Amino acid sequence: MSDIRAGDIVGRKSYGLDLYFKVVELHTRDGRDYAHLRGVDVRLFADAPVSDLEKISSDKVAEYWRKMLTIGNECVHRCFERRDKEHQGEFMNRGEKVATFDVPGKVLHLDGDQDYLELCAATYRQLRVPFKGYFIRESRQPELVAGLLREHNPDILVLTGHDAFKKGSKDFRDIDNYRNSRYFVEAVRVAREYEKNRDDLVVFAGACQSYYEAILEAGANFASAPERVLIHAFDPVFVVEKVAYTPMHKAIVLKEVIESTITRYPGIGGLDTQGKYRMGAPKSAY
Repeated sequence: MSDIRAGDIVGRKSYGLDLYFKVVELHTRDGRDYAHLRGVDVRLFADAPVSDLEKISSDKVAEYWRKMLTIGNECVHRCFERRDKEHQGEFMNRGEKVATFDVPGKVLHLDGDQDYLELCAATYRQLRVPFKGYFIRESRQPELVAGLLREHNPDILVLTGHDAFKKGSKDFRDIDNYRNSRYFVEAVRVAREYEKNRDDLVVFAGACQSYYEAILEAGANFASAPERVLIHAFDPVFVVEKVAYTPMHKAIVLKEVIESTITRYPGIGGLDTQGKYRMGAPKSAY
């Protein structure tokens, strides 16, 4: 009997342990034991025979996370460097500088993964992006997004979690061949019923291998995944940061927002969109 259990961190031997997964649940199909897997740092669902899985030691998992967090921190550092260059507007009063303050765009983030939501929340706080986050399974996001939009009235909406192009499928234009793309598309449509203007409500939607074209057609500004690749857990955050801190009178440079992510062009794409940042002055002493 296998010693693989729900909650274990594993790799797939047939893929050379290239990615680490958390075992969500075990089940039997056609007399074989299978595991339902969730990517540790990529927004991917997968199923694999238990016989193909190898448990990863805690030391290797810790090292894996150190590498991933280092990549994330490098992206955060680049965000602050960019802001320092872009937001150098100074107000002068009789030869003296007047202190300014930031009013970035507000974010509503719905995530189908509790662990990823917590990681994204920590990164939003690090980047000083105001947000409200909810752990909501992908299948329930279309049902709940309208009420949350009315409650929070955000500038930016994120609809994400996990997805996958089903193994053995060939038609990339058939939404039934995706695990969760249907729900992202439906949730985006609901959001567009709430606010039709893509500049008044900026929407990012999708996860690993999601049906990019359908999500954009439904009304999203940014989506994954143009080349049906895996995207990183933090990719939505870095898209949002660029939107939240681009001045409202400027269009976001698509090249810059895509290159601010970890996955970049194969995984993230979108449309011309206005920024949501406002500068205020003077900064109150209180």
